[in-house]
Amino acid sequence: MTNPDSTGITESEARLAVSRMLTEDLYRMQCLTALKALNLPQGYLAAGFLRNAIWDELHGYKKATPLNDIDVIYFNPSDTSKDTELNIERALTSQVPSAHWQVKNQARMHLNHGHNAYRDCEEAISYWVEQETCVAIRLCPNVGNDTFDMLAPYGLSSNFAGTISINPRHPRDDVFTQRVKTKNWLVTWPQLTLGSALVRSI
Repeated sequence: MTNPDSTGITESEARLAVSRMLTEDLYRMQCLTALKALNLPQGYLAAGFLRNAIWDELHGYKKATPLNDIDVIYFNPSDTSKDTELNIERALTSQVPSAHWQVKNQARMHLNHGHNAYRDCEEAISYWVEQETCVAIRLCPNVGNDTFDMLAPYGLSSNFAGTISINPRHPRDDVFTQRVKTKNWLVTWPQLTLGSALVRSI
């Protein structure tokens, strides 16, 4: 087991906590199972799908905060067509019609930021705006539906610390500030704290 950090929880403990939370969340498990059935290359449910579940847990919410959308990521450099992404969205919608699926092939997303091509999904999400948003999860392929595979290039400690902080690898102060304001995170989860002095006035 790794050493505890300032949050009082180790990375291995955080991952066990996530596994427990999602196993108990019937809706999220339904979404994870739907994604697994498509067998996408490096297919994960990312960002708020996992981040919000942790924040709900920290706040003791008995009912999950509704998800505006469900971000699906995968990695297929041999087919970066947006039509393929739309087809995947339709396939997922046929399984879970209540979900608003948003599918993005991370093999093409480097073009949005002028980066070199990403190696995989983990590198792609490591550039997202907030450190706590750089997380993704899936049910492990070829095993039972109780084993999870998680991506967290910065670890899960800040998620369990209840902070919202600028991505240290790719800081975009204006975008970060705007997202904190428009997404009302500090209203929905009032115990969260801002992890950057740049936006203390929000």
